[in-house]
Amino acid sequence: MNRLLLPAAIALTVWLAPAMAQTRLNSGQIVNSLQGLEEVPPGFSASLLRKQARDSLADPLRANPNNREPLSQQLEKLAQITVAIQFDFGSARIRPQSYRTVGLLADSLYHPYLLGYRFLVVGHTDAVGGREPNLELSQRRADAIRDALINPFGIAAQRIEAVGLGEEQLLNRRNPQAAENRRVQLINIGR
Repeated sequence: MNRLLLPAAIALTVWLAPAMAQTRLNSGQIVNSLQGLEEVPPGFSASLLRKQARDSLADPLRANPNNREPLSQQLEKLAQITVAIQFDFGSARIRPQSYRTVGLLADSLYHPYLLGYRFLVVGHTDAVGGREPNLELSQRRADAIRDALINPFGIAAQRIEAVGLGEEQLLNRRNPQAAENRRVQLINIGR
């Protein structure tokens, strides 16, 4: 499955298994990435995902970040886009240069193909710092993106939920402190 990473400059990294490529992104590409799901997958909910993340903190098998399997294989199967949003260090304050990225996401959610859908904003951190503080920080950051999509961009609140996974679903498990682990996913969770 392709992974789309959108830095503040609106450049796009498409992860195709081991290879990487750079290209320009527009809202049409975002719309295409987010299409396809008609209903929520059975057994999937934002509250369940939050509980899995919280419970994983106590799992001794997950103590080493290099050995952490993804919390949810379902997430990887859903239509999504992964973006890099810049925040102030240790904070949920979105840096001004990232509002263009958030605005592009909001524009895409107004597209007729996506109007009837709901979305999940999932925040991730790297493994710098403690697991519990990272989980809390990622939730605050996911909430900040959700709040920004609602106000000032006007996306209906009932269309967007937010979940922070901290460092519990690392993209680069070989290098838990790598920058690509700090990301935000926007995931289509159906109608």
